[in-house]
Amino acid sequence: MEPPRSFEVMDPPLTGRRDIRGGSRSGELPSTAAELKPWDRTPGRRAIAYSIAVAHALGKRGRTPPAPGPAPARRHPGRTTSGRVSRVDQAYEEIRRRIINNEYPPLHQVLEHELATELGMSRTPVREALIRLENEKFVQIIPRHGMRVVPLSLNDLRDVYEVLTALELTAIERLARSRTDQASIAALDQALDEMDTALKKRDIDGWAKADERFHRMVLDLCGNARLASMAFMLWDQGHRARLTTVRLRPALEISNREHRAVVDAIRRGDWREAVAKHAKHRARTSREIISLLEQCRLGSV
Repeated sequence: MEPPRSFEVMDPPLTGRRDIRGGSRSGELPSTAAELKPWDRTPGRRAIAYSIAVAHALGKRGRTPPAPGPAPARRHPGRTTSGRVSRVDQAYEEIRRRIINNEYPPLHQVLEHELATELGMSRTPVREALIRLENEKFVQIIPRHGMRVVPLSLNDLRDVYEVLTALELTAIERLARSRTDQASIAALDQALDEMDTALKKRDIDGWAKADERFHRMVLDLCGNARLASMAFMLWDQGHRARLTTVRLRPALEISNREHRAVVDAIRRGDWREAVAKHAKHRARTSREIISLLEQCRLGSV
């Protein structure tokens, strides 16, 4: 007596039968999966064999198997099925923005219900957003005391600057080798002019924005979108450190001069000089920022 089968193919019966393994007796399909040979009666093999038989027979009759339906649309991370940004992601983006821009400085602490009130939403999406931010090491969740902004990790920052420098040097080499057009060079010069003007006005925030625009422009113009995307992610991770220390740095004018030297080398197509000068600039500023964080005890090891 044949043991009960745990798998049945419920397709409508087709006329005739076909031996899937040993060749065709009548050139047609099996009427049911149960009519396959015993060696093809395991659930997986029966399903595969029956599918092969259907495709073979339809091909002989001049028909093609039906095309698969459209794949279900992928949901964008952080969006609902209607395309709207979810409450959780609204909370996540806003809290993260405040941390990165130092509106919530290191060690800043806020209660969960106060944060929910500020954001104009319930505590549930705020709590889920905080869990994501804790996983990314932006905050520490303290039971019954809300969240606290995690101090900058100096070791992480060193790693970020090391990788970011390598990406920027590649971008600068590509720019210099490609003989960048005059319009792009003029755009870089304009960002440098804005940095000079901001310093003359003692507008530190304006200088920081122009400096960031200059670095992002170098990455955008290099012609490698993947490189630029990776560098932008690292740039955001170092944003807190720059804003924390920008008013403590002794001589921002030095950065302006170093940037101009890099652009002049790019203009001449001297990629070796451009790379060497930017590497020197990055090494100096990285040491300066990390040293200030250590002195002011604004970072953790």
